[in-house]
Amino acid sequence: MAEVKPEKSEKKVELKRELGLFSAVNFILAVMIGSGIFVSPTSALERSGSLGFCLIIWASCGILSLLGALAFAELSTVVPRSGAEYAYFIEAYGPLHPYFGNLPAFICSWVYVVILRPAEVAVIMLTFAEYSIQPFHELLPKDIAPETMATVKKLIALLALGVITYINLTSVKLFVKVQNIFVACKVLACLIVIGGGVYWLSMGNTQLLKDPFKGTTSSPGNIALAFYSGLWAYDGWSSAAVVTEEVKRPEVNILRSIIIAVPIITVLYVSMNLVYMSALSIPEMIAAPAVAVTWAERVLPGWLAVTIPLGVAISTFGCALSLQFSVSRLCYVAGREGHFPRVFSFVHVSKMTPAAAVVFQGFFTVACVLAGDITTLIEFATFLIWIFYGLAMGALLIMRRTKPQANRPYKVPTVIVWLVLLLAVFLAVVPIVAEPSWKYLFALLFIFLGVAVYHAYVFKKRSSRIIRKFTYITQILCLIVAPESVNED
Repeated sequence: MAEVKPEKSEKKVELKRELGLFSAVNFILAVMIGSGIFVSPTSALERSGSLGFCLIIWASCGILSLLGALAFAELSTVVPRSGAEYAYFIEAYGPLHPYFGNLPAFICSWVYVVILRPAEVAVIMLTFAEYSIQPFHELLPKDIAPETMATVKKLIALLALGVITYINLTSVKLFVKVQNIFVACKVLACLIVIGGGVYWLSMGNTQLLKDPFKGTTSSPGNIALAFYSGLWAYDGWSSAAVVTEEVKRPEVNILRSIIIAVPIITVLYVSMNLVYMSALSIPEMIAAPAVAVTWAERVLPGWLAVTIPLGVAISTFGCALSLQFSVSRLCYVAGREGHFPRVFSFVHVSKMTPAAAVVFQGFFTVACVLAGDITTLIEFATFLIWIFYGLAMGALLIMRRTKPQANRPYKVPTVIVWLVLLLAVFLAVVPIVAEPSWKYLFALLFIFLGVAVYHAYVFKKRSSRIIRKFTYITQILCLIVAPESVNED
């Protein structure tokens, strides 16, 4: 069955550039600030062994993240397409070999689109449900069964997921407006924590900060894992490059948004860890189910402490919204390149959003929410992220040789590229060596499954009546067409 063909038109159906500098900065902030800094910023502390060394690690991770982001800023000018690593792999490695050249790009999209991002959004939505009802615990029946409460939380998570999917389906302008509001609220929540900490310290509560380097670890493995935990918390610095085609003047605004956003995150993260440490001992921080909430109960007055769970809820909602926005764009680009069904590259005839890609991500996330505890799904794939970052640095080095005449309004020093490449190799290997686990075998099996899919449906270009029918039905239901001219009726 043939695809639905649009009529001739004067109106161009394509993704529009709706994100200016302010929105691009907010997009990075939205993805980078999730629930982690409020709920469990303790893994780096536990591994580092001391307050002082932990703060050094948090600051160093911010600097290293900025260096990686600067390299991505150059890549976004050489390859001015959405998709970030995925697009860079196609451009750099694709021409090297007819079979293996496109495999890194496909595996990147396979991991992000099918497993990692839907699982992340699901976990974030469940965290949102947990903290959105926390201020109202007193109103709930005391004898409510844990199973009933778990079901209620899943329902809240699914409702919130429906809202973010609706926003991302409706229009990029609506997404930008909602995102900007939620980023302002989550930054305000961070500032409340920092302000409360400054007041706490001004009252002379500095006992826990004495001898800050006592207990510093000397184990290379612990140091490596502390950096791994810190850098995972900073992940998201490449998010503006994922949506390059929707950023106004990306050749300048992606670099500017990175230079503004990543240092802001670094200051917030280091400051918040410092104020946590000023009121909670290391054992208390490690044992706390939600560090910011435990801290607020000790430091803030009751009427203000309730804002912290709400801040976590707001932060998680905004993070999930932006994560879904970015991964749907990766799905859109992968569909355009033929690595996913082509229908995912189609655009809604009036809303100018990749509706099929957004709905696809929504359904995958629903499955992850219903599956329950999927934290392991995220853990098994996190080390793959750094493999992709390393391959991106390799792509940059390759394209400096293969595309010497490409437009480069900005060029990162080569030493930074090599530093991030070595860091990526280090962080991809460390978890496997330090804490061997069956989950890495699962990751390998998932990649092999991806290779099988790539061989059959991408390289061999096999098609079927089911895929053609799926394309036709999806076009009808989502009101989407291939990006080209249509009538303005």
